Amino acid sequence: MKRDTLFKYVLENYSAEPEYLWRKFPNYAVLRHHNGRKWFALVMNVAGSKLGLSSENELDVLVIKVRPEYIGSLRKKEGILPAYHMNKEHWISIPLSGPLPDAEIYELLADSHVLTSR
Repeated sequence: MKRDTLFKYVLENYSAEPEYLWRKFPNYAVLRHHNGRKWFALVMNVAGSKLGLSSENELDVLVIKVRPEYIGSLRKKEGILPAYHMNKEHWISIPLSGPLPDAEIYELLADSHVLTSR
């Protein structure tokens, strides 16, 4: 999946556009609820080594919130990694170029949207 595909989906389904908040990290995009302004996702480009991979190549990752009781089973799936720079008991990282099907990413994104709406 490409960033543009994800951002188009998020705009159409959640009325949210990416916000670029950090001068030091110009490609990091926050996705927020339009009413409460809470984050429900973050898209970052980070070196694979920061995610526990053997590569130093940068990759785009989607960081989303998941139910704590699902973390263990989700982390066993190929294409789901520990959260980068977030609480690893509640958040996961999904490489956008990874093996996870778009439909599953959208499902997890929907759950993150619900979990962060409170």
